[in-house]
Amino acid sequence: MTTSHTRRRFLQGASGLAASPALVGLQRKSGSGRPNFLFILTDDQRWDDLSLMGHPCLRTPNMDRIGREGVHFANAFVTTSLCSPSRASFLTGQYARRNGIRNNSTRLPLNTVTFGSLLRDAGYDTAHIGKWHMDGMTERPGFNHSVTFVGQGAYNDPELLFDGKPRKVPGYVTDLVTDYAVEWLAQKRSQPFCMYIGHKACHLPVIPAERHKNAIAGAVLPVPESARDTLAGKPAWVRKRSEGKTGIVNHPNYDLNHRNYLRTLLAVDEGVGRVLEALEKQGRLDRTVVVFAGDNGFFHGEHGLTNKRAMYEESVRIPLVMRYPALVRPGTVVREMALNIDMAPTFLELAGVPIPERVQGRSWVPLLSRRQKKLRTSFFYEYSLEEGFADTPSMEGVRTEGWKYIRYPEIQETDELYDLRTDPREMHNLVNDPAAASQLKAMKAEFERLRRAAV
Repeated sequence: MTTSHTRRRFLQGASGLAASPALVGLQRKSGSGRPNFLFILTDDQRWDDLSLMGHPCLRTPNMDRIGREGVHFANAFVTTSLCSPSRASFLTGQYARRNGIRNNSTRLPLNTVTFGSLLRDAGYDTAHIGKWHMDGMTERPGFNHSVTFVGQGAYNDPELLFDGKPRKVPGYVTDLVTDYAVEWLAQKRSQPFCMYIGHKACHLPVIPAERHKNAIAGAVLPVPESARDTLAGKPAWVRKRSEGKTGIVNHPNYDLNHRNYLRTLLAVDEGVGRVLEALEKQGRLDRTVVVFAGDNGFFHGEHGLTNKRAMYEESVRIPLVMRYPALVRPGTVVREMALNIDMAPTFLELAGVPIPERVQGRSWVPLLSRRQKKLRTSFFYEYSLEEGFADTPSMEGVRTEGWKYIRYPEIQETDELYDLRTDPREMHNLVNDPAAASQLKAMKAEFERLRRAAV
């Protein structure tokens, strides 16, 4: 799925899965043919900002339902903690350095091969409703129908693009996205469908729906342990950023912003419930693979930071739940590492569509069907310096099940090494600790291996 290859060349080099025993078995179990697909993506929702994770004041019963009736990936990550690169990775199943979307100002080339384009070519009716966020592009390649907006859009009374034609629509954007999604799902069709819903929430500047503006007003928001990080041993950029526009030192209204951030998710949860209800009434819910995720994590004061981009846990971990009764038993919890680049090959395998060789993610099907215990024991992370966000340098790193190594290729900064088993909050940089020398050597070797493979 790269811009220099056509879809035909990809499919010529693809490994066929259409007749796989796994797919045949799932079709028999579900009592139907190929499944439908519903992908719901929020913006900046971190992994623990839903009640399934025990949040002290946020209630998200419909997001939780997907996990309760399906699988909760308890250790899900993005390979780049930034909106456009992460979205491109979901769509293509590739790292940013392969698909070419390394910042928020690059358009996805119209000939890019995505799960949407491959499913459409395989006979699926495809639609994108809501946020796309790849520079200012108005096209939605791979999708037959779209109701969307350019860039960040607006929370209230947004200008929407109906198959590319602009029209200002009154209302709250989360509700409107849900309205148009439910409307499209209600259409009669003879072929299976794939719908990608992109929500604006909970991206800054956060504006909740009027009905939620006073929600959780009296709740005490948790203060993260790492908010008290002295930053000793960390790179100098972390302290500098904590005092800048993406830090909390000079943000006296951060508590209100945090509450409004959570409040925007209440409308999203209601929308998720409406979509699930619509599918249930149509008799399609159990024949639909439903995936709910966030596009990247978010800091709530950890290490003095807000926003995302860095490789610390709060920035790279995302909520990820999936429902498909033919494959997943209710209440399943997967603790092995899952990535955003895994969703595209999962959809393709479940649809019986060949997975192109250049896809770097790995289908969750072998893991969920218990044919395989792990998909990986490590993954590569990358972030490229953006204009306007000079307080966060380019970085690369590797995360294993127990350790994390981060380096800064373009500036003279100290590397970072964390033992996540004993220091899950990443408070103690062990890169200069003689006792960790052998582990550092091993992590650097794994980093180089993954870095070469990510191209």
